[in-house]
Amino acid sequence: MSILINKDTRVITQGITGKTGQFHTRMCRDYANGQNCFVAGVNPKKAGEDFEGIPIYASVKEAAAQTGATVSVIYVPPAGAAAAIWEAVEAELDLAICITEGIPIKDMLEVRNKMKAKEAAGGKKTLLLGPNCPGTITPEEIKIGIMPGHIHKKGRIGVVSRSGTLTYEAVAQLSELGIGQSSAVGIGGDPINGLKHIDVMRLFNEDPDTDAVIMIGEIGGPDEADAARWCKEHMKKPVVGFIAGVTAPAGKRMGHAGALISGGADTADAKLAIMEECGFTITRNPSEMGRLLQKLI
Repeated sequence: MSILINKDTRVITQGITGKTGQFHTRMCRDYANGQNCFVAGVNPKKAGEDFEGIPIYASVKEAAAQTGATVSVIYVPPAGAAAAIWEAVEAELDLAICITEGIPIKDMLEVRNKMKAKEAAGGKKTLLLGPNCPGTITPEEIKIGIMPGHIHKKGRIGVVSRSGTLTYEAVAQLSELGIGQSSAVGIGGDPINGLKHIDVMRLFNEDPDTDAVIMIGEIGGPDEADAARWCKEHMKKPVVGFIAGVTAPAGKRMGHAGALISGGADTADAKLAIMEECGFTITRNPSEMGRLLQKLI
């Protein structure tokens, strides 16, 4: 069991013919059950061709109809990436995973509003992971995105993070301690994105094969505090929490577009305090995440 994806998931790569799309599709296909999972690519100009045996279709809708795929991963350059997300939504996929960094905020606002309107009108809800995220992995089954597969180990610990690098750090620490992961999810650091910490924590809470979670956040925005408050009321599993950016000055944008603190409840200290109040085991030292989790299980 896993959240979001498993060894039976069928995946479309949007942007499969670009350098990044080719490289990461190849890496994902070579990981675990990827050979069976990556079934289609999309490029209207190259429909009818293939990428190393993976057929290329003119549209997401056609690719899904022909292959039964329910998930897409998007490596389309920033100018066209929001349109690619919308194409996946219109094709009524279950999940779109957008790796692309640097999508204009105006484009993301537009696509988010269209997604909400479609849902409000009774249309199918397509989950969005990202943009500007590393993707998600169910170790030894399937990876979709840009994370290094070799550091992951199958097990029962969930990892969710806004930072790609810190996702890998937490996973590597767990694997070194002999502790495997049920799923690791990078939600991305842009201010307008799809799945939030709270959404992924809900999924981990409901997953019978996840025993505990490492939740990694960043300065800026209310997401981590919202998730912590939800966990206080509902989470049945122990959580280790870390917030990146303890030393970040207020008002200065740090790295991710979403990592801008106004100096109130969205500082690292404020978020860590809320997480602790809500029953998380917190750390200010990212090198301790794995060891702290080990003590909880």
